[in-house]
Amino acid sequence: MPFYVYIVACTDGAFYTGYTRNVKARLRQHKLGKGARYLKTHPPDKIVYKEKFASRGEAMKRERAIKRLTHAEKLKLAHSQMKK
Repeated sequence: MPFYVYIVACTDGAFYTGYTRNVKARLRQHKLGKGARYLKTHPPDKIVYKEKFASRGEAMKRERAIKRLTHAEKLKLAHSQMKK
């Protein structure tokens, strides 16, 4: 089963990046206030980006790389996937 790295757009305009095996289920958890503490103060809105990986290690490496991006760079990633 693959792993995914995802970016959630929050209702206040912030972004949250994480990794999971099931993106839809993870978003449901986030909306219920479970999991990431960050999302308790920045309510999640929707998934704006996701990437598929064969291993957990690859997904974690990409997650760290995305977390180092600026807000504008994350916005570009989100827009790049909306065009597809």
